[in-house]
Amino acid sequence: MEEGSPKMTHLSSISTMRKGGLRTMPFIILNESFEKVASYGLMPNMIFYLMKDYHLDAATGTTILLLWSATSNALAMVGAFLSDSCLGRFRVIALGSFSSLLGMIMLWLTAMVPETKPSPFCNPSNGSCKSSTAAQLGLLFSSFGLMSIGAGCIRPCSIAFGADQLIKKGDPNNEGLLQSFFNWFYASTGVSTILALTVIVYIQEHLGWKVGFAVPAFLMLIASLLFLMGSPLYIKVKASKSLFTGFFQVLVVAFKNRNLSFPTNNSIECYHQAQDSELIKPTKNLRFLNKACIIGNQVTDVKPDSSPSNPWKLCTVDQVESLKSLLRVVPIWSSCIIVQVIINQSTFTAIQASTMNRHITSHFQIPAGSFSVFLVLTLTIWVAMYDRLIVPLMAKHMGKPHGLSQNQRMGIGILVSVAAMAVSAGVERVRRRMAIREGLADNAFSVVDMSAMWLVPQQCLIGLAEAINAVAQIEFYYSHFSKNMASMAMALFTLGMAAGNLVGSLIVKIVDGITKGEGKDSWLSSNPNKGHYDYFYWLLAIVCLVDMLYFLVCCWAYGSDKEEETKLEGGTGASIVT
Repeated sequence: MEEGSPKMTHLSSISTMRKGGLRTMPFIILNESFEKVASYGLMPNMIFYLMKDYHLDAATGTTILLLWSATSNALAMVGAFLSDSCLGRFRVIALGSFSSLLGMIMLWLTAMVPETKPSPFCNPSNGSCKSSTAAQLGLLFSSFGLMSIGAGCIRPCSIAFGADQLIKKGDPNNEGLLQSFFNWFYASTGVSTILALTVIVYIQEHLGWKVGFAVPAFLMLIASLLFLMGSPLYIKVKASKSLFTGFFQVLVVAFKNRNLSFPTNNSIECYHQAQDSELIKPTKNLRFLNKACIIGNQVTDVKPDSSPSNPWKLCTVDQVESLKSLLRVVPIWSSCIIVQVIINQSTFTAIQASTMNRHITSHFQIPAGSFSVFLVLTLTIWVAMYDRLIVPLMAKHMGKPHGLSQNQRMGIGILVSVAAMAVSAGVERVRRRMAIREGLADNAFSVVDMSAMWLVPQQCLIGLAEAINAVAQIEFYYSHFSKNMASMAMALFTLGMAAGNLVGSLIVKIVDGITKGEGKDSWLSSNPNKGHYDYFYWLLAIVCLVDMLYFLVCCWAYGSDKEEETKLEGGTGASIVT
């Protein structure tokens, strides 16, 4: 039978139709779940590994961990771009799984091979701790980098790859299947995070780093094998043009046409519209970008099918307006970075917890790195309560069917962050005074006669701040972006997490550098009894208050701009076809 015969084509079509569906979900969801348990389980206790095994101080260790998180979140943008425009989602997830596995194996080797770390004999009081060599740190950082590449490839692609398996053209059950998939996906994410913050952290604390790092590596191996086992069943959507490419094209073309004059009559024929688009003319805000869609020569610039002859010389009105909508939300996006900075201070909470009484019973104590689980639980409970209880009550008694506005919730999230830092400062002030009163000022690892459960309220407040602010942020982006930019909402939020990590590491570095020296201990000393974590928390509270004012200015500016755009669209020469 000839390869190109109609019968062969028909058989190939049937084979494609048999792929995908719910039977692929276990492979995809388990891959994502095991990756999260493995990677999230490494972070909470890692500060102790860096301090005790690599002899790094608390500030340096925290900076390293924040930069690691920033890299993982920033690479999610790269992973999304590669999957959309180059390699496709299957290849990117497979690449990420292998990279994460290799990184975790390398990290496990640092615990197994003594030569990969400095000498364990260390006396911080007389400065006899031997520093890590460049090669030792290079191996450690390489493992972090490989895991960041893995996270950047897997996390932005898994949910979209799962959706690819369920969306069948013309199938009326698409919406129901997708809703079911999203519910299971997010449920598995929540369970995975809780398992990582409890079980994996408990194993590390009680069985040591060798077993504690081996378990995540083994889970990542299972995740990779499961994902590859499902390969024959997957629908593998080919890569196409990415939104990022379109944005870059607008900037390039607008720069090339910077000397081009705007049309005097400003008629719709002067601008290039995409087929089947409602947008026929660009808006007047960020007007310099409009030059990217001005048609210079109808014959040479536009093909007979109305597509541009060269997309690097002419863009559509849709492309220009999409980039504008992204640029316009950047100020509000930047004002919410501080919430991510607050969320990322868990390393100092872990250090505090290690000096407090963590016993629940006489035989069981909560691992110091597990207190972040209260943050996750608060976030989960609030999201469910707000949707099922608070919104219906507001609709009934206040006439607000959708509850508080997105801007109101983002602002409340910032204010709750202020409260969280104030509570953190108060608890640390009491803990530090008690440690000094008990004569433990010089002993960083002695346990103060104070329950670590006093740290739970601040974790709950931080979780509440994230739940209120983060969900509102994502809703804000989705509601202000066009449908073809839906993927940008999550990408922008992920980039905000990376920015929060970077800003947090910068604040830690600056505070540590300014407050230590001339015989003084840093506020962020490895010995919390000599440092002043309470001052650091008060500083973050003040920064949050200043950020709240900045947020209000951004909301005012965005609202004014939105009103102006509405007037432009409602007047003569409307920008949108109605």
